[in-house]
Amino acid sequence: MTYRIAIATPHARYDALTTALDKSADYDVLRIREKNALTHDALEAFGCDWVFFPHWSWIVPPEIHENFRAVIFHMTDLPYGRGGSPLQNLIVRGHTQTKLSALQCEAGLDTGPIYLKRDLSLAGTAEEIFERAARLMLPMIREMVEQDLQPVPQQGEPVVFKRRTPDQSAIDGAATLDAVYDHIRMLDAEGYPHAFAETTTFRIELTQAERGEDGTLVARARIIAKDDTT
Repeated sequence: MTYRIAIATPHARYDALTTALDKSADYDVLRIREKNALTHDALEAFGCDWVFFPHWSWIVPPEIHENFRAVIFHMTDLPYGRGGSPLQNLIVRGHTQTKLSALQCEAGLDTGPIYLKRDLSLAGTAEEIFERAARLMLPMIREMVEQDLQPVPQQGEPVVFKRRTPDQSAIDGAATLDAVYDHIRMLDAEGYPHAFAETTTFRIELTQAERGEDGTLVARARIIAKDDTT
């Protein structure tokens, strides 16, 4: 039996996931990288049964989630942490561990029933956390597809996160070095507005933060004249 599935995400960090599945004799994988490529006709022509969204920033249209088994991966222990910027919202709240939830996509924001949850560490940079999550997705996808899992309703009181804005990447609200470290690392990933500080003439973007044994914090700085940031 051949399982025909789609992986929808624009991010290169999930290329290895797609390749690993596509190399399996029992999988054919359609990779969707752009919003406009996610159409009912494209999925139907490929013969998809499942569509997986490892990291998708756009609304999934009803023609997709009402006609295919559309599964979103969300980095919280749902229903805690529905909504935007889950990784960053978890870290600013002091969480060091979370769950990677695989849920059925529906019209509500992260309200769908759950297929699977797996433990996920929040150590390291945002990019490292995303890559760690991507490695968990491979066995999760195989289990959902090959065992034909059925999702179960979410249990518990919902907590909704608000999507963060680029202005919130400024570190001026951090009160301790630990808070500065967390702020830098939680934004240190491809596609995210990096942590920054500003002077009257420069914007200083910070990545690759490390804690020193002497209690100091070391980070890579990229200094940009404000006239060049627009």
